[in-house]
Amino acid sequence: MSKIRMMYFEKDDVLHLAISDEPEAGSVELGPNITVELNGKGELIGIEILEASRFIRDSIMESVQARVLRVPEFQPAWQVGDTRMLSS
Repeated sequence: MSKIRMMYFEKDDVLHLAISDEPEAGSVELGPNITVELNGKGELIGIEILEASRFIRDSIMESVQARVLRVPEFQPAWQVGDTRMLSS
């Protein structure tokens, strides 16, 4: 597998990940603003993300939030029933 090349087009806020230099034979929209590019065998050769800055920001925030919520020591001390903040 070759190196993945990443190109960002700031003016249009588009991120393109090129996985292969093979010609594109088709594409599939995976969801809003995400399209995968396929070669003639139906293999993934690229990914295009529209509104990339929003996508990356939201993805990072979701990932961080999920990790924080799984780690007990990061739970807010002010949770109902927690008296640690009230004791001196």
